Amino acid sequence: MISNEEPKSFILVVDDDPVMLSTLGRALSLAGYKTILTRFGAEALDFLEIVPFDLVILDIVLPDIDGLEICRALRAKDKPEYAALPILILSGLSKTKDVVAGLNAGADDYLSKPFELVELFARVKTLLRRTAVLSPSTARVLEVAGLQLDTTTFQARTENGTAQLTSTESRLLEHMMRNAGRPQSVDGLLQAVWGYPPDIGDPDLVRTHIKNLRRKLEVDPRNPRYVRTIHGLGYIVDE
Repeated sequence: MISNEEPKSFILVVDDDPVMLSTLGRALSLAGYKTILTRFGAEALDFLEIVPFDLVILDIVLPDIDGLEICRALRAKDKPEYAALPILILSGLSKTKDVVAGLNAGADDYLSKPFELVELFARVKTLLRRTAVLSPSTARVLEVAGLQLDTTTFQARTENGTAQLTSTESRLLEHMMRNAGRPQSVDGLLQAVWGYPPDIGDPDLVRTHIKNLRRKLEVDPRNPRYVRTIHGLGYIVDE
């Protein structure tokens, strides 16, 4: 049963388990969200072409197209229209290597099954809230020591060229650029960028997104110039 209130957002849910899919659809609908449900990756990509979704909740193991392949397709350089679309992976694959693989493919967050609905809704609300504050009226081009970031298009420019970032990568880089010269701890970044309470959240979220930023920005990611590590303190963009 859908709430009488105006739906908060439009969410695409992709999961191969029909029971899980039904449970998620019912819970999200009761919370006031509008949803489309599918068990198939190919159908999900078709829906994405015609529906302006606000969030994708995505399983990895699907009957046809791997969920990681869907992530990579949406984060491709020739698909800038999906750069701001949040992707939450919801998967029974819970090992660290699985989480890292999902984040490397372009997911903004990763929640392992089994999970509590209250945790799922916390992740959903955080991702949607972060997207809602992105607007042209507050956007600007930031520049620090030869590094430029357009917070409207999520494009970063360095001596290495122009890189298309995801919305989470852009928010992470923006936060560090606005705090240039000050090391940012992993826990501090989880709070500021992902919206987690103190001491909550997976440090791999930060580490993997930093690694992906370096891969896109740096001439030599192993010897970064723009996003450096200060051992014992965290990460820094130097002034």
